[in-house]
Amino acid sequence: MSGHLEPIRLPANQPPQFYRGGDAIAALRGASSECADASSAGGSTSDVYGPEDWVGSATTMFGQETNGLTKLPSGVWLRDAVRENPSAWLGAKHVEALGDSTGLLVKLLDAGQRLPVHFHPSDSFAKRHFDSHFGKTEAWIVVGTYGDDPRVYPGFKETVDKATVNEWARTQDAPAMLGALNSVAVAPGDTVYIPAGLPHAIGEGVFVVELQQPTDFSLTLEWRDFLANPEKAHLGIGFETAIETLDTSGWDEERLGSIVRRTAGDEASTVDLLADGSDAFFRADRLRPGLSGRSTTLSLDPSFAVLVVMDGSGTLRTEHGGEFALRKGETYVVPHDAGQSTMEGDVTVIRCRPPAPEKRERS
Repeated sequence: MSGHLEPIRLPANQPPQFYRGGDAIAALRGASSECADASSAGGSTSDVYGPEDWVGSATTMFGQETNGLTKLPSGVWLRDAVRENPSAWLGAKHVEALGDSTGLLVKLLDAGQRLPVHFHPSDSFAKRHFDSHFGKTEAWIVVGTYGDDPRVYPGFKETVDKATVNEWARTQDAPAMLGALNSVAVAPGDTVYIPAGLPHAIGEGVFVVELQQPTDFSLTLEWRDFLANPEKAHLGIGFETAIETLDTSGWDEERLGSIVRRTAGDEASTVDLLADGSDAFFRADRLRPGLSGRSTTLSLDPSFAVLVVMDGSGTLRTEHGGEFALRKGETYVVPHDAGQSTMEGDVTVIRCRPPAPEKRERS
């Protein structure tokens, strides 16, 4: 044993949610016998596999003590393991910039129904109202779609005054809210960057790997038929206050082009998936060392990372001699201490990382 931290394969981590979905996650991970029994009894794999899998999570659901946290196979919460040895998990430069927070939350999210219209706070708003260093900027990497017309809804088509939005929230005018948003058809390989404050929704039949800042602050304009009461929607601060952090400006086609990318046709072994500017919050690459029959060995710099194996099989090797088999549906958390690593094989992996330390200043 080298004494160095090494990558850890993670079990599923699916806290309860308020919406339907999960079959796509079950298919990716490989439906268990328990899921098969549910399906044969007339149920769905989503009865067992919920619509969200929080991967490598050191973040709890809003207002809860442990729901959302990843438990390592050792029985220790990942959050606690990182806090006990932050430099080994995160690297000294990361700790200097972001403290002992991983700075990242990764989810598998399978929308079995359209999600409500909502938005998230900026860092400055979250600090004032939730005593948090982090708001909730996020991004979606579309890895699967199903149904007749999979879509996402990022940003208002035209500028809307905040009094109108407040009235929509008061009356729960869902058609007006959704109708005011852009409607964008998506396919696997598309990515959408969602800055804090941008109103949005994910449509039915969209399966994403979601990266976000490590919080659970969702301000939900369209709460009726989704949440129990408006207090859960505005997180106790009131809609008028919440709307202060809402981006009510119009997003035309040119502006949308700055946050939506189409990467399916990019056949590079390493593809930077997200829009310019998103690296101040997180980073994501699609790694395919064996694409089109190539036999490439990819070199990966030391970094805290979450790996989602989307297809195929391959091998991850660390500089300390660790060797880890990568298979479709598996997820790994990789500590900085694993060092310089390599990846090879006919495998497709999404590598999710926190922001580069130089992009963030500790507040």
